[in-house]
Amino acid sequence: MAWLRLIRWQNLLIIFFTQFIAWRFVVLPEQEGPVNTREFFSGATNFFLVSLSTVFIAAAGYIINDYFDIRIDEINHPEKVVLGKIIPGRLAIVLHMALNISGLFLAAIVASKARHYEWLLLQVTCITLLWFYSTDFKRQYLTGNLVVSLLAALTVIALLIYEPALQPVSSTLFPNGLSGYGLSPVQVWVLVIYAYFAFMLTWIREIVKDMEDLKGDEEEGCMTMPIKFGLQFSNRFIQVLSALVVLPLSLASMVLLKHHFIILSLYLLVLLIAPIIAWALFLVRNFTGPHYHRASSFLKIIMLLGIFSLFIYHFQFSINSVR
Repeated sequence: MAWLRLIRWQNLLIIFFTQFIAWRFVVLPEQEGPVNTREFFSGATNFFLVSLSTVFIAAAGYIINDYFDIRIDEINHPEKVVLGKIIPGRLAIVLHMALNISGLFLAAIVASKARHYEWLLLQVTCITLLWFYSTDFKRQYLTGNLVVSLLAALTVIALLIYEPALQPVSSTLFPNGLSGYGLSPVQVWVLVIYAYFAFMLTWIREIVKDMEDLKGDEEEGCMTMPIKFGLQFSNRFIQVLSALVVLPLSLASMVLLKHHFIILSLYLLVLLIAPIIAWALFLVRNFTGPHYHRASSFLKIIMLLGIFSLFIYHFQFSINSVR
């Protein structure tokens, strides 16, 4: 159980679920007829390799972050500290290295099949950013928040990069090697927009977590937004970021309604736009650590609703294409 807490298994499930929904309901092209089983599982195998690579690297990131944050966590969340108490620090470092190597190896299998070894730069970049985030960036003003937000967006962008290998493959159509059918402009835009919202909501949540951990961060000399400008400024900044999420969602809802995508439009309005507005109003009601912890948990639920919207997107487009 301590190991599962260390690698944040719930967050790893969310990462996998995010990629699976995006792959299954956006990346896979619409087929006019039944997909050959062998062709489908060729893409599915590559997807699971890429997704497991992402999960392993993320787990390694959680471990190294806790390793360098032991003193801060002992102040902010002493009941949650497992490194040094239950799990030896050296053993955690060994697992961190093993997970990173395994993540690179799994991604390399897919990259080698496609003969695109440059794709591995994505995994190398993520590993590097996670290391420097844990050792330095998270103690800097804005830098740490933006790095984590970028990594959240890269979870989706990874599917765009590895897209040819994730498509069903036909040796008849592509006899000279692995290739994909390619994504339509709509599919690309859906993934890019999805990555944008992953970036923005993660940025908001990271600031809220900084507000929750204000005491420990301040004692360790971190320069987060709440420390530099105070909780009131941070609340207002979050409200601005929330507006940058709500406004495009509202526009999208109106456009979708105009084009008779009623279910998707109502989903955005009722289960994303309204909850984000309510959450932003809830955030400013209190200035205590427990309050910000609850706000962070509520925001995670909203993020899950955002992930599920891709299923609604697929369902709505399936209905409209039948008409």
